[in-house]
Formats: sequence, structure tokens, C-alpha cells
Amino acid sequence: MLTPRAPARFWTSSPEELLTSLRASPTGLTDAQAAARLRAEGANAIGDRPSRDLADVAHRLTNPLILVLLVAAGMAGLTGDVASLAIITLVVAASIALDMVQEHRARASVEALRRSIALTTRVRRDGVWREIPVARLVRGDVVQLAAGDLVPADGLLLSAKALQVNQAAITGESFPVEKSAGRVDSAAMADATNALFQGSSVLSGTGDMLVVATGGATRFGGIATALQDVTPATAFERRVRRFGLVIVRVTMFLVLFVLATHLALGRPPLESFLFALALAVGLTPELLPMIMTISLARGAERMAASRVIVKRLSAIHDLGTMDVLCTDKTGTLTEAKIALVAHPAIDGIDSGRVRELAVVNAALETGLKSPLDAALLDGGGPITGWTRIDERPFDFERRRVSVLAERDGRRWEIVKGAPESVLAQCIAFEEGGAVLPLDDAARGRLARLEAERYAAGLRLLAIAVKAADGQDEIVDEAGFTLVGYCAFADPPKISASRAIADLGMAGVRVKVVSGDSPAVVRHVVAALGLQATELLSGDEIAGLSDAALAARVGTVDLYARVSPDQKTRIVRALIARGHTVGFLGDGINDAPAIRAADVGLSVDGATDIAREAADMILLAPDLEVVAAGVAEGRRTYANIMKYIRMGTSSNVGNMVTMALASLWLPFLPLTPVQVLLNNLIYDLSQAGLPFDRTDAADVGQPQGWDMHALIRFTAIMAPLSSVFDLLTFAAMRHLFHLDPAAFRTGWFIESMATQILVVFVIRTRGPFWRSRPDPVMAGLLLGGLALAVALPLSPLAAGLGFGPLPLPVWACVSGLVLAYLAMAEGCKRPALSPVSPSPLRSG
Repeated sequence: MLTPRAPARFWTSSPEELLTSLRASPTGLTDAQAAARLRAEGANAIGDRPSRDLADVAHRLTNPLILVLLVAAGMAGLTGDVASLAIITLVVAASIALDMVQEHRARASVEALRRSIALTTRVRRDGVWREIPVARLVRGDVVQLAAGDLVPADGLLLSAKALQVNQAAITGESFPVEKSAGRVDSAAMADATNALFQGSSVLSGTGDMLVVATGGATRFGGIATALQDVTPATAFERRVRRFGLVIVRVTMFLVLFVLATHLALGRPPLESFLFALALAVGLTPELLPMIMTISLARGAERMAASRVIVKRLSAIHDLGTMDVLCTDKTGTLTEAKIALVAHPAIDGIDSGRVRELAVVNAALETGLKSPLDAALLDGGGPITGWTRIDERPFDFERRRVSVLAERDGRRWEIVKGAPESVLAQCIAFEEGGAVLPLDDAARGRLARLEAERYAAGLRLLAIAVKAADGQDEIVDEAGFTLVGYCAFADPPKISASRAIADLGMAGVRVKVVSGDSPAVVRHVVAALGLQATELLSGDEIAGLSDAALAARVGTVDLYARVSPDQKTRIVRALIARGHTVGFLGDGINDAPAIRAADVGLSVDGATDIAREAADMILLAPDLEVVAAGVAEGRRTYANIMKYIRMGTSSNVGNMVTMALASLWLPFLPLTPVQVLLNNLIYDLSQAGLPFDRTDAADVGQPQGWDMHALIRFTAIMAPLSSVFDLLTFAAMRHLFHLDPAAFRTGWFIESMATQILVVFVIRTRGPFWRSRPDPVMAGLLLGGLALAVALPLSPLAAGLGFGPLPLPVWACVSGLVLAYLAMAEGCKRPALSPVSPSPLRSG
């Protein structure tokens, strides 16, 4: 269903006009009205299409690897080779079907998990404010927004207080935009200061919005719908595609070489062409997409069991390659259970006046309550006699909250915030009931008091006040008198020390990126046992160019008093140095860095903006969950690489052997049907690899896609396979003098046995008998081998071109297979390159 569109320039209409046209009221809709509109107009969702199966099939059929198979099938059908046509069709259908089934299951699993953290919004229904899923919003709803919220639809402001939004995704404006209620005459969207657009984010302040467009009818929805089929490839996907193109090039070379050579030797053209195409099919890892999808989906399921929701499947691979994790301090390194532990006046003694003013400020501010506000209000007692007149909410530039309040006929402006921000607005301080000028000596005393509290790991808010009789609004924030501080504690997590140690052992370097003061950051990391000494503050970062920052981030692990933009700069500087960077955060100010990181991590209790920006969401804000996720990412990557290494080396070895042998044998070593059958059984036997166990070395260090290592492995193991294939050829041709059917049977069995059984050898870096494979994987491998041995003995043998083998040949083949496995065990160590250490750690 399509949602009716709002007027093209709805912000030029008055609230009254829009309320009338939408048959709505400032008090919102009733549940009955909303339900009827939801049925008629559809959910507030973008690009929701019921099925894409046909499009998915078409997309897979254009894959370069699949196209090779389709060409082979077409030629086989035209020449009447029904068996080849059936085998090729089965290979293509199995690959596509399994891939689609697994991706559909993965998408369903991820979507179910995503629904469990679905974004919600505060809406007025039947005159009562309530939380509902964003998807259930309809036109005419009245929504309440505050700092940290994503704007869930397009709408007109009915009221606003100090409201600032970031709407860069819609208009390209990089700076926050102030919004207010009222009518705007300009038709330009950039001038619509009374309108909010889906995809924007609220930075500060509050506002009530009348929803005028939802889903695809919004400005953001229109853009998203137009671009919904254009999904940029991830780094992992680009690497896989490059690998596929390498396979295609090798395949084309081999096909042309074999075809040209056979024709030059006077071989039958049709038979030569079909054989060359069969070799091409044999080189193609048809089930690679399926293996990757199964591995990633399996990884997502295991990570879900570890309380990690994976929004982007390929991020599992990226997590495995991560070698630097940047994390905010609160909630991940600490308990996030902030408590007010002191409220000293200037003399360092707790003062009831300081606490009272701080509690009044926290209670009367209407913006997003911070954990510090909650700590102030917890046990602070009810606020009596105070009335809020005006406020200026917190924002990341001012870093303070101002409230204009009245009691007993007198008005006071009370401010609380970061000490340096509040002190900059103060001209005096209270001590012993007197008001004294804030001179240099007094500032020195305050600096020492702050340093003592910071050194103890406490968080400070400064509290100041000034008389504001006769004022109806906050005019300026200057001329305050400092009354004291509120000190808060957030103890380090015991589990964080273990997690940091585990991540360090896994080759992941942890960097603390915090908006807190340098002293607090140092105290927390010292309590956790994090070995870090160098620290950069936000002021220092501001004075560094991007190149200079990139030169410093390699050795600096602590960052304090950093702004959102500086967090992003730190992430980009690390990426510029060649690192794979993860960023874990939960606040509005973390969202840009989460988006910029290779792996964006957030937590279930994070702001909407942070969760939307993240690739993965932790259901527990704990670094131990990240450490478990890193291991799972590496396990998934290792199993994918097992298939690629073994499939590539085995296919290359076998196909090169057949290409060379076909030049001097008077007959083809395998018929095209047998080549395809060999490849099909081998690929299906590998389907259990995603379930396999992994060596400690595979998860001990960051893993990266190393084409040079893959080439080295293939260069060692493929010739070894070819040597034993040629020995088999020589034995069957010159020792046993087998006819073509028996020859092909012997080599088919030897080829399948060596390909399948060597998996048990090279799946581990150590001696194969010390590493137990997963039962599912072992069962599929042995089942594939049993099928390969049974086919030449079955009633289908003659139709497939197989013949009977004498017992001495069986014994010879068995001996060659055992000798090959022994040689493979000896050669695998130089073939399997050691895991390279993280460049950051080695430096």
C-alpha cells in the first residue's frame, strides 16, 4: 500500500490548516482512527516489498561463475548430451537454491532479532502519551521528540523548546539547524525551520510534531525507495568478487589452452569443446556463495546466543579482522550505575545548598535526562516550592544546562555542567555565607579541589546561580556565582579487566575514547590494569592536522574530552594507518564514529541514533561480549577460507592434471559428465565446513583476506595432487593396462578419495590426528566419499561411463591415497602461512 503524500510544501501551511486537512487535533488521534489509517495507508516503513525471489534468481544467474556453467549446459543440450545437461543443471540449481534458502533463513533470523530492538517513538493516542513502534505511526499522529531521538516521519512542529536537529541526510547541511513552531512562507526546504524530516536526528531540546507523511511518502523515503536496489558492496564482498574474477580468468585461459591444443592434435572438435567446458566447470567453486552464507548465518546464530545481534552479516567477517577497538568508557568499562557521592562547597565540605540547587536544575529541565540527573534525583526528595520559567537545554558545545526557576516570588537562574564550562561564566563564588570575587587565587583553589576529586576517579558537575528577578526567559549565561560541585562515581567493571586482557591476547588493541576528563580516564584505566600512558585531549587533537593525528594514534590509547567530530577523526586516522577499526558507543555523540568505523558496535540501551548507525548491537554492554564476538568472527572467516583453500587447490590440481594428461592419453581421462559429477560430489561434501571447529591459531590473531597466502597454498598443494594423479595414470595405463572405462573409474575414485580425505589433513595447522573435526562436517565428507565409491559399483555405472576394477587396482589406488595423505601432512606446514600479527601490535 502507498501512503498518501503530504502537500509538496507542507511547511508553508499553518498548523490549523494541516490539522483540518488531516482530520486530526493537537491532542492526537484515537486508537480507532490510527488503526483505520494504518490499514488504509500501510505501515511507516520504507521499501518493504513482499518478495524478491525472482530478482534474486536473476541476480545470481548473472554471476560470472554461474555463467560458465550456463554456457556449458547450453552447449551440452544442443549436442544431445542429456547426461551433461542434467548434471550441469543440477549443479546450478543446487547452488542457487541452497544459497537462496540459507540467505532467506539468515535474513529471517536477523529480521526477527531486529524486531526485538525495533525503534519506538512517543505518540499521543486517546489523549495519553505512550511508546509505540515507529512502523505504527500514521498521518495525524502527534509525536513527542527529545534529544537523542530519530525523527520517525515528516511533520510540522506544533511546539518546540530549544530544538536543534541534524538534517544533513536530507538537505546536506552539515551544521545543526534550529527549529521552532510557526508558519514559514519560503518554499525552499532548507528554510523550513518549522518542519522535521524523517532521517534527521534531534541533537538538543524538545518538540511536539504533527505527522504529515510516513513511509515512502516522506522525503527520506523517496530517496531510500529510489536507491533501495543500490547496495554498496562491503569490503568482504568486494574481495570475494575479485577472487571470482581471478577464477574466471584462470578458467578462460585453461579452456582456450586445452581447446586449441586438442584441435591442433586432431581430436574431435565437439568432444574437445565439451571436455574444455567440463574443465572450466571443475575449476569453478559453485557453492562458494552457499558456503559463505551458511558460515555467516551460522555465525550470526552463535553470536545471537552470545547476546550479539548482527544487523549486517558480512560484519561478522569484519569483526574477525578487527585489530583496534575504540570504546567509550561509561557502561562498557564501568558499571554505568552512577551515584552521587559528594556535594562539596568551595571549602570541600558537603553542602545542602549545593545539592538542593543541583536537584532543582535536574528536576525542572525538560530535555533528555542524563545518568547524572538520575543520580541527583535518586533519593533527593520531592522538589517543593519551585516553578520552572524557562530553560536552555544541554548541548555538546555549551556542555551545561541552565534553568530559570521561581520560589517564594524570587527568580533564580541555576546552571550545572562541566566545571570548565560553568566557571567560564562565573564572576564570584560563595564561601561561608559570603559572596567573594572569583580571582586567580580562588581559581587556583578550585583547580586543586577538582584535581583531587578527578584523581579519585570521580565525575564533577559545577553548580552556579544568579538572581534573575524580572526575567521571563534566559537572556544570557554570564555573571554567575559558583556555589560548589556535585561528585559522582561510576566504578569499573570487574569483567572489563578480563575482557581487555582477552582482547589483547587476541591481537585487538583497546583504545579508550571518552568525553570525560583526562584524570577520570586515567583513573579508570589504571583500575582496570590497562597498560596505557600516553593521552590526547580534545584541545590537543584540535591543534593536529589529519596527517599529524594519524601519526599519533598508533601509540596513544587514551583520549579525553573529545567531541563527536574528534571521535570520528580518531577512527579515520586509525583506518588510514591500515587498521581494521571497531567503535563501541551508545550515545548521540558516538554515532558518527560508529558509522565511520569498519565495525560499528552499539548496545540495546543506546540512543536510537547510535543503534541505527551500528552494524552489531550488544544486548549486554560488556566488553566480554565483544571478545566473544571477535572469536566468532574469526571462526567464521577461518571456515570460509578452508573451503576456498581446499576447493581452489584441489580443483586446480585435478583440472591441470586432466588438461595435461588429455594431451598424451589416447582418450579423455574423464568424460565431461564424470568431471562434473566429481565436482558436484566434492562441493556437496564441503557443505559441513561452516560447522567445523577451528584451531586456536585461527582465532588468536586478527585475520585478513590474504590472496598471496592463498596462491602460496595452491602453488604447493595443487602440484602435490597432480603428482599423485599422474602416478595413478601411469599405474593404470602401463601397469594394469586398463581399458578407458576402467581407467576412468580408477582415477575417479582416486581423485575423489584424495580430494575428500585431505580435508581432514589440511583443515588444521597441527597434526590432523590431534584435532577432532565437527561430526556434521565429518559425516558429509565421508558420505560424499561413500557416494563416489558406490557409483561405479551401482547399476548407474555403465550410463555414467564407468567400468569394473580388478582387486589389485583397488589395492594400488588405496596405497596411493594413503601415500598422498602422508605427503600432504608433511607439506601443509609451509603451505599454511602463519597468522601475521596485527601491525599495531608489532609496532
